[in-house]
Amino acid sequence: MTQANGTEAATDTLTGERAALLAVLRKQRHFLRFTTRDLTDAQAAHRSTVSELCLGGLIKHVASVERTWADFITEGASSHKNFADMTEADFQQRADEFRMLPGETLAGVLEAYDEVARRTDAMIAGPIDLDATWPLPEAPWFQEREWSTRQVLLHIIAETAQHSGHADIIREAIDGTKTMG
Repeated sequence: MTQANGTEAATDTLTGERAALLAVLRKQRHFLRFTTRDLTDAQAAHRSTVSELCLGGLIKHVASVERTWADFITEGASSHKNFADMTEADFQQRADEFRMLPGETLAGVLEAYDEVARRTDAMIAGPIDLDATWPLPEAPWFQEREWSTRQVLLHIIAETAQHSGHADIIREAIDGTKTMG
């Protein structure tokens, strides 16, 4: 599917590592999006397990993660707060990523995700240096002190894949529909 801004046409000519990174990321995005097929806004916002997770919220979260890490690629560590510096409002904003808030629609969530994806795809196709590194913000979940652009892209792929699996379980609990199988 060619985007109006021509991003996919430009990325279709990629080869090698960039093409592989983009293909895997697109495949994981597809599986995540696929879990929402034929759902209403209410179903996309429904918590079908004991957790706070819903399909629309997972897509919001993955879009936010991808946007944040794409900012890290272009702006470095200044785009992230250190864990110790996060405020109650920061933690509430993060919690709100995992649910659909009043007035949000599945179509709007998916459109916002598509916008983030187009930006990341263009970045992968562009002149970024996959070996460039940035210091990571201080947080208990980072074992490394810095990540390269390549590691950031691999993290985006892993995050998308992990939440795609969560989404598959949530969708099956809603109406028995499976993403695969």
